[in-house]
Amino acid sequence: MGAEIVGADLLAAAAALAAGRLVILPTETVYGLAADAADPRAVAAIFEAKGRPRFNPLIAHVDGVDAARRIAVFDDRAETLAAAFWPGPLTLVLPVREGGSVCDLARAGLDTVAVRVPGHPIARALLAAFGGPVVAPSANRSGRPSPTTHADAIAETGASAAAALDGGPCTVGLESTVVALLPGEPARLLRPGSVTRAQIEALIGPLAQAQGDAKRSPGRMALHYAPDAPVRLNVTAPEPGEAYLAFGPGAAGEAVFNLSATGDLAEAAANLFSYLRAADRLKPSAIAVAPIPSEGLGEAINDRLARAAGHIG
Repeated sequence: MGAEIVGADLLAAAAALAAGRLVILPTETVYGLAADAADPRAVAAIFEAKGRPRFNPLIAHVDGVDAARRIAVFDDRAETLAAAFWPGPLTLVLPVREGGSVCDLARAGLDTVAVRVPGHPIARALLAAFGGPVVAPSANRSGRPSPTTHADAIAETGASAAAALDGGPCTVGLESTVVALLPGEPARLLRPGSVTRAQIEALIGPLAQAQGDAKRSPGRMALHYAPDAPVRLNVTAPEPGEAYLAFGPGAAGEAVFNLSATGDLAEAAANLFSYLRAADRLKPSAIAVAPIPSEGLGEAINDRLARAAGHIG
């Protein structure tokens, strides 16, 4: 009976997408607010629901590499990374294929398209049932922490969705790594994530830092992932009235949220957005955040925290 219910839910969600409606979709990274990538009116509805700047491109989610090749032009580097990390939390920014179905609004008018194959089985099943690319930015209002549970996604943008699929808590908890692979240019890391720089460089060589092409990636606004309370970084002891996002052993208290008592960066990433939300619900004077190591997954965590604090663009 459970499988039948899930199947019915998937068919209803696929039908909603086909009708130009929005769907809350679980992925391994965060929950997304999904729409038909080929339908500019549906994509516009995402921008309206999120209050998202229209120049910020969206990621097209597809159910496999063949579907990705139909909307983007792959080079050898892209083939190598897709083989290694798809399905999974890696987005490739590639030249858009002529005749591809991702509309201009979803691409922010650019000649590139951001594409990935998500790893979550429900996301893959919905994409297969729908039969086309789906854009699915995080299901929060723009600038707010991304939802990593079904309940948080419903609280943020549920009123705008015709269907909402529950896939349980997100296992990664950070948006995907984004790498740009453009003809005649070095590979560039546009957004760090759980697929780390070292993993990528081991396969295709050194990654350059994003420069003017940062606009090609989602999530690059200066004040992004921001709670209502101001955020202070690299704090070893919070001030009175502040909530505290701790990291490592020893921290405890009513307004303390320990991202990982054992210092595990993967656990910290999975907890980051939900703990930012929980801390913000206390309406503190500020949210203080403990120092986070910058190696590996810490690069992505610190990137999100810096954006929550409005420190980088």
